[in-house]
Amino acid sequence: MELNEFQDLMRRTYYQRDKERGLAETFVWFTEEVGELAKLLRRGERSTYAEEIGDVLAWLASLANLMGVGLEAGIEKYRNGCPRCGAMPCTCPQYP
Repeated sequence: MELNEFQDLMRRTYYQRDKERGLAETFVWFTEEVGELAKLLRRGERSTYAEEIGDVLAWLASLANLMGVGLEAGIEKYRNGCPRCGAMPCTCPQYP
């Protein structure tokens, strides 16, 4: 499935509910899913990585839908590699 197809699927499935919940509360749900992924990473529980990544992506798509932003438009700045140094792979100095 293409990224824009996935975003449309999330729109058709959840947009009305997300709209009623509102942007701020939808963002809270998104951050909770990111937190669940963080817990798995800390514990090294690889068996459900794909499921949690899917949840994070679904909530990100919901946020993008509410904001009227296409996920594909959002990733455009990375099309040619690192947006800072322009290299692929990135050659920027490491940040702490």
